[in-house]
Amino acid sequence: MALSFPCRCLLLLCFTAIHSGHATVQTCMDKHQVVGVLRQMEKFLKGQEMRFTEGLRIMKSKLATLQNSVSKLPQADQSAAPTTCPSLEAPAHGTKFGSKYFVGHEVHFTCSLGYHLVGSATRVCRDNGTWTGISAICKDISECASNPCQNGGTCVDGVNQYKCTCPQNWSGSHCQHQTQTAPPEWSVMNDPAFSRRPRCAQVNQAQHCSCDAGFHMSGTSDNSICQDVNECEVYRLDQGGKLCVHECVNVPGSYHCSCPSGYKLLPDGRSCEDVDECLNQQHNCSRGTTCINMGGGFQCVSPECPRSHGNISYVKTSPFQCERNPCPMDSRSCHLAPKTVSFHYLSLPSNLKTPATLFRMATAAAPGRTGPDSLRFGIVGGNYRGIFVMQRSDRQTGELILVQQLRGPQEISVDVDMSEYTDRTFQAKHVARVHVLVSPYNF
Repeated sequence: MALSFPCRCLLLLCFTAIHSGHATVQTCMDKHQVVGVLRQMEKFLKGQEMRFTEGLRIMKSKLATLQNSVSKLPQADQSAAPTTCPSLEAPAHGTKFGSKYFVGHEVHFTCSLGYHLVGSATRVCRDNGTWTGISAICKDISECASNPCQNGGTCVDGVNQYKCTCPQNWSGSHCQHQTQTAPPEWSVMNDPAFSRRPRCAQVNQAQHCSCDAGFHMSGTSDNSICQDVNECEVYRLDQGGKLCVHECVNVPGSYHCSCPSGYKLLPDGRSCEDVDECLNQQHNCSRGTTCINMGGGFQCVSPECPRSHGNISYVKTSPFQCERNPCPMDSRSCHLAPKTVSFHYLSLPSNLKTPATLFRMATAAAPGRTGPDSLRFGIVGGNYRGIFVMQRSDRQTGELILVQQLRGPQEISVDVDMSEYTDRTFQAKHVARVHVLVSPYNF
């Protein structure tokens, strides 16, 4: 039988215990014990409250610090467009190169044949959204400035052309012929080698005379003679196109075409082709030089590396390339000097149609290495006189473009550079020295 003894005091804590498995004994603590337990619980709760309050305070402090840091960050408007400059139009009778109007981009201007440029040939978009330089204008070049009309003729100016108004008794494109005495320009006179007696026959009691092909009848019916027809002049005067690409040579009764030295006549009998003396081993270049073929001839070249100065020196790694020797760590001028210098030779005909892309410059990363994230191209030296522009064709390539026609023979050198940047920090510069060899002929 289990016996229970209820506690008589409401403030006492009671505990039930089972002794020896036979009886349940309920014991009560006295007042002092209860007070002690309550005080321990109160201390425990206060400790928990302090830890909770401290944790909350730390969290609030961290949130305030984070909010303060975020508020100091610059406002990034993802939709804002980068700074640009106003669009530029090509001048009348001119051409514009470049379609990007962002900061740092260039726009170039050239004029059509018969006009010269007044103003800035190149303009750069600045950080403040304005262009450098002044507006470009193409002004007409007077075709009559050289006084081409002779014998009192009056020059009438036109667009890229002129016309002579001749006085009485004078004719010709420059008023160079007297009307009464000017012979047919296509007839060869006063040269026995270019004259033939006609073939005559009696037909029905009448005499009929004729000339061989390439001759025409001249004189009276009683005293006729066959004069040579200068086919070269006939085609030139009729403006029906040139018989020969280079030179037409009139011969009695016919003609043939010839080519200048260094060219050969093609099977069509009228066109000329350059002879590649370098490929055919028809040159006299000595050891240590390289043969470069050009229109009508060749050159023996041996380009030299830039001279050493200060901590900057170069070594030739191939016949047409030099590389900079390693720089001292503290030499800024050495690191800014070109890392490579390459040499290029281009052969062009006279009066090549423009604009014409002559040369491309690009970068390539070594296997396993990332390349630069930005490239800048430009013209840095040479006697180019504004006839070239350097323009980016894509993210990794720049193009050297001929924008004005060249007449040979002449040689022009132009230096173009490519600078590499990573995270807007300069890494290296490469220079290409381009030699343009212009032939005196347009083929």
